[in-house]
Amino acid sequence: MEEKLIKKVMHGNEQAFRMLVEQYRIYIYKSVYAVLRNQNDTEDAVQEIFLKVYTSLPRYKYQGFKTWITRIAVNHAIDIKRKKKLSQEDPMTDLQANYLVDSQIISMDQAMLKKEQKQFIRERLSELPSNYRDVIIGFYIEEKTYQQLAEEQQVQVKTIETKLYRARQWMRKNWKEDDFL
Repeated sequence: MEEKLIKKVMHGNEQAFRMLVEQYRIYIYKSVYAVLRNQNDTEDAVQEIFLKVYTSLPRYKYQGFKTWITRIAVNHAIDIKRKKKLSQEDPMTDLQANYLVDSQIISMDQAMLKKEQKQFIRERLSELPSNYRDVIIGFYIEEKTYQQLAEEQQVQVKTIETKLYRARQWMRKNWKEDDFL
């Protein structure tokens, strides 16, 4: 459904863009508020974010719209937070605080992306070839190390690396997902 809306927006359909905004407005608001902790700043930022989304849609690659829009939102919120911090008095304290805020936001963003990735894999697990399924479940869902997987399967670590590499290649090709590193 998102893909159809996005294509309509790119062909000038304003109603389709309003539908996208309505679908993600609350989600984006919550994501931005978690960074800014100020209702007025958040409301302004959400409007700016949807403007950025609109102007950036031609560069969207149809690979996880929610993840893509979240990245835009969180990065914009971080920029606003950074600008506010820099306008305060003590630049050294601001830079240290800014670094802490940025690292917390980045880790939140990474956690959210990881959760979405796990959910995506769970939903499509049955499509995976059986020879890749166990290594994908172990690595992405159960978060086991190469060493742990190798010990469980009684193979060399290099074998696990090769299986994961081939499984990722399969996922990129068949699921059109570039997020599997």
